Amino acid sequence: MSEQHEPVTSPDQLKPGHPRAARIGAAVSALILLSMLIGNHRGRVEDIFLIVSASLLVLALVGDWVLRRNGLR
Repeated sequence: MSEQHEPVTSPDQLKPGHPRAARIGAAVSALILLSMLIGNHRGRVEDIFLIVSASLLVLALVGDWVLRRNGLR
């Protein structure tokens, strides 16, 4: 019976995927959400939801930028 050992990894190797692609995706998603404001709907509930969602994405991007700028990723 041979034991299977996990490879030794540093904590840096366990980081998720591609952070630059995630930042670009968040920016594109925010722009798409804001572009949905143009339409044939009459209610403002949809507009509020879209603006809040896009604002949260932009806030996350700004927070990420500040953390990366200060070296606190």
